[in-house]
Amino acid sequence: MLTRNDRTVEDASKQLQTALRLGVRHIGFKDIGLPTDQLMALNDAIKAGGATSYLEVVSLDRDSEIVSARAATEIGVDVLLGGTRVDDVLPVIAGTDIQYCPFPGRIMGHPSVLEGSIAEIVDSARTLAARDGVHGLDLLAYRSREDVPALIKGVCAAVSKPVYVAGSIDTPERIGVVKDAGAAGFTIGTAALDGKYPAPEKDVASQLAAILLDVATLNRHISPYHKKNLARSFEHFSDTWSPKVAGQVNDIQIKLAKFEGECAWHFHPQEDELFLVHKGRLLMKFRDRDEIVEAGEFIVVPHGVEHCPVALDDTCEVMLLEPGRTVNTGSAKDARRITELGRA
Repeated sequence: MLTRNDRTVEDASKQLQTALRLGVRHIGFKDIGLPTDQLMALNDAIKAGGATSYLEVVSLDRDSEIVSARAATEIGVDVLLGGTRVDDVLPVIAGTDIQYCPFPGRIMGHPSVLEGSIAEIVDSARTLAARDGVHGLDLLAYRSREDVPALIKGVCAAVSKPVYVAGSIDTPERIGVVKDAGAAGFTIGTAALDGKYPAPEKDVASQLAAILLDVATLNRHISPYHKKNLARSFEHFSDTWSPKVAGQVNDIQIKLAKFEGECAWHFHPQEDELFLVHKGRLLMKFRDRDEIVEAGEFIVVPHGVEHCPVALDDTCEVMLLEPGRTVNTGSAKDARRITELGRA
């Protein structure tokens, strides 16, 4: 959220560009802090950057909340968060594409505080989520005096619609609580803008980068793989006609093999194969022709096609792409048949 203490910050446009550069794709602001024309320009910039826009209502009275709902339709936001007067807001946004997520429970003061017991808040959440036109809920969990993890879990368990958690989410542990409870997402603003999130630096870019890293780690979106050098990988083994697994993409294995001499004629009943020559030259014999595959070239052998690979010029280094179940000699009963592959 481009907000501090429940107000859109004056330099929201500048902070927005930082967020977009880092790949943030869900960006919001509050209904107070900037005039409507500036909020409209901000919303346009968010959408132009490929992000979803959110407007959170923190108005304290009925008339102000209706005005904010009308502003949301005028501005053209994607999601309207917050507010408590569902009966007044739903007619205003009717016929628009706005997704509406009001606050469950009793909201008091500014900055807003969530009051009531867990049971009361859960009951409110259940009632709101049952309403037509309510897409989800904006839960001010970290502005409650109750047991926050229990509160979030209780609300998420009680409703089938998305729950977005708001409040003072300023640590990886709190983000973890949100995920473990089954919430759809969370909002963060003041913590990042004021440099309160644990990060190497306090500037906004460092803060957002740390938050994104923690979210990606929790969601297991961090790759455990690093780049591999083909030449060095081939240096790690010397045996021929014995493919080594170097990686995997879905059910396709990346295998490295050294060919020397001629393999047996064979075919694979179900698996296609790709042969990419890294070093040397490969002669691929087919029943109807021969193909010479030079370094930097590849050839695909469809399943069912009989073929016979031959290494020209001594040893040929080949990368293969094929299903993990593929046996190197296919249909041939050959002494070079390998069923347990090593790794490169």
